[in-house]
Amino acid sequence: MTTETTSATLKPETKPEKSDFIRTAIRDDLASGRYTYVRTRFPPEPNGYLHIGHAKAMYVDFEIAREFGGTCNLRFDDTNPVKEEQEYVDAIIEDVRWLGYEWDGLYFASDYFEQLYEFAVKLIKKGKAYVCDLSPEELREYRGTLTTPGRESPWRNRSVEENLELFERMRRGEFPEGSRTLRAKIDMASGNINLRDPVMYRILYTPHHRTGTKWCIYPTYDFAHGQCDSIEGITHSLCSLEYEDHRPLYEWFLRELEIFEPRQIEFARLKLSYTVLSKRKLIQLVQGGYVRGWDDPRMPTLRGLRRRGYTPSAIRDFCARIGIAKADSLVDIALLEHCLREELNKTAPRVMAVLRPLRVVIENYPEGQVEWLEAINNPEDPSAGTRQVPFSRVLYIEQEDFMENPPPKFYRLAPGREVRLRYGYFIKCEEVVKDAEGNVVELRCTYDPATRGGNAPDGRKVKATIHWVSAAHALPIEVRLYNHLFTRANMEDLEEGENFLDYLNPNSLEVVQAYAEPSVAGAPVGKHYQFERLGYFVVDPDSTPEKLVFNRAVTLKDEWAKIKQQME
Repeated sequence: MTTETTSATLKPETKPEKSDFIRTAIRDDLASGRYTYVRTRFPPEPNGYLHIGHAKAMYVDFEIAREFGGTCNLRFDDTNPVKEEQEYVDAIIEDVRWLGYEWDGLYFASDYFEQLYEFAVKLIKKGKAYVCDLSPEELREYRGTLTTPGRESPWRNRSVEENLELFERMRRGEFPEGSRTLRAKIDMASGNINLRDPVMYRILYTPHHRTGTKWCIYPTYDFAHGQCDSIEGITHSLCSLEYEDHRPLYEWFLRELEIFEPRQIEFARLKLSYTVLSKRKLIQLVQGGYVRGWDDPRMPTLRGLRRRGYTPSAIRDFCARIGIAKADSLVDIALLEHCLREELNKTAPRVMAVLRPLRVVIENYPEGQVEWLEAINNPEDPSAGTRQVPFSRVLYIEQEDFMENPPPKFYRLAPGREVRLRYGYFIKCEEVVKDAEGNVVELRCTYDPATRGGNAPDGRKVKATIHWVSAAHALPIEVRLYNHLFTRANMEDLEEGENFLDYLNPNSLEVVQAYAEPSVAGAPVGKHYQFERLGYFVVDPDSTPEKLVFNRAVTLKDEWAKIKQQME
């Protein structure tokens, strides 16, 4: 039954107790003796890739188990062979581990197909389940609506013997797909539509990714989920809020089967600004070619976030900060960016890179001379040490660090003005060279040899320090500048008839050919840097030995810090 087990009993935390309605419920359950241990589970369906919303669910499942000294299982809800593939199983396992979690047991709902079948037989024998011949269309019609009660199926009162025979024949594959279902006999007049004789089994002639063609009837999620929880001894089944209306059905099955009863508790799912988390919409983005794939850095999938440069600890920090609530609310993506920026500020080495180069010639600097200037790797971490950066007569600076006719408060380079070069010298713009169209293509400058290290012996001050790279030593790189994929903040609140694709951001990706200092040569995929004054970047898997490709993970500008300050 268990395909993989790890010794992952989670050690209880020694930090101050956190408090929310889930933790309060668990403490009450332990104090009352309802349960003597805590066991949770993370139960993804292997029909797609995990995204940031799953990260929140993972955080809740694994971290709460850890806090109470309990265990957490990873269980694949693989009851629909039409949509599920081994590829997704493998990807989910990889993503769970990448996020920093290990499970106590690795299970599949398909491990329990025989036992679930026996549970269904037990309900038939109790007169609580029956084989129904209504077509899928008729089932929907008979179910009723939120304002009108459902109607009983003409086959609702078949005898136990007939139901047992038909259900066995369904299993043997004697009926066409979709021609019959097994339904629970509950209450067709219930105000909760989920209790109107829900389907427990349907006929599907689709090979399963694990069981092949052994089965042609498959349990529904509602029938399988609670029973799988019970079999594994799950104490607290923590679900997102959309399953609140399913809880009475979850409890009905457990009660009628007279088996161990876990407690289902629901919490608000994650809604993130400028983001869609609907699996259907994410599939549209991939299949429609609006993104490059499931790991596109603009995607909210864990694979996309990883490629963008997000770290597991930053994502876990984000999940901890947003907490657990009972009501849905929109979380500003600026908080997620803040969590990454806060971590990388402490850990990422600094380097200089120029994204939109403007050539600078220092006319009074000796031709052919090269100096190696000492640069600090990370001012937040003295142990990171220093590096040597080459300085020569011809440099590249950012185009935006020069203006020919600067407005007030523009303190960077301009004709006749001095600026400080980071780690280097004061330079002064003496002449501007333009092409035939009038575009500035080169600046001719002079430098003050006495200002090496960035200070003038005579005490004169400059108002700006800019970064640069030596043209002779510059490493050509490709830089991908990512922005929000959508232009609208609340993508969950569209009016009926609105197409989410209409809000795609045409400027969500800009690719530039840039230059970096030579110290980044040979950097491995996944290596983070702060490009000074520009943001945090990570080496992309598209990199080759000939040319590195960098993704901008997050800018230096901290929108969340601003928002937080305004709130206070």
